[in-house]
Amino acid sequence: MSTYVYGITRSSHPALPEKADGVGDPPRPVRVITHGGVAALVSDAPENLRPKRRDLLAHQNVLGEAGEAGTVLPLRFGGVSPDDDAVLAVLREREAHYLERLTSLDGKVEYNVKAAHNEEAVLHQVLVDNPDLRALSQDHRATGGGTYEQKLALGERVAAAVKHREARDAVLVQESLEGAAVECRPGPEGTGRLVNLSFLVERDHAGAFSDAVDALRREHGHLVLQVNGPLPPYSFVE
Repeated sequence: MSTYVYGITRSSHPALPEKADGVGDPPRPVRVITHGGVAALVSDAPENLRPKRRDLLAHQNVLGEAGEAGTVLPLRFGGVSPDDDAVLAVLREREAHYLERLTSLDGKVEYNVKAAHNEEAVLHQVLVDNPDLRALSQDHRATGGGTYEQKLALGERVAAAVKHREARDAVLVQESLEGAAVECRPGPEGTGRLVNLSFLVERDHAGAFSDAVDALRREHGHLVLQVNGPLPPYSFVE
């Protein structure tokens, strides 16, 4: 039977979540495969595994429980190995690498931050920042909106100003938060957002990172910030 792998940790890790509910229906119990100084959290892999909500949560919960007691190198959902022997072979081959990565991530967690614009608020901000554009907009309103060509020209100028603001605010978000983090890495780009960033944060300094997020929200009300964390350091495992 194939083996599902949740993550890698030290063999000395306290309270490894053996017998916890893993992926599958019914849930497969989690077990631990060890070699030397490293261990893999695994379970039997169900056939035709799909990213269903129950299985995604089970994957996260196993890593979350293990991560509360020590450092874990998390695998993303769907990591399947041919069998336990194949997992053991990888542990044997890459033990030194895994131990180095575990040491580098000791006491650290990940926060993912996605930022977008509040459309109404950013339009207001763009006009505040551009006196000429604001005056032109006011003139158009005073004259009933202007001609079709004038409306089109104004719309194009506003769109260009918003695009410029998007680039500025993407830099603003990163620079405002990276001082409270050890490392920052970009996540996948997506439509409708300015930036998707993952921050590696010292667990003991998580409060300072949250304070930086709150200050950013407070000082820049046109930004909509979605913060997810603390998480296992998915984005910082090579």
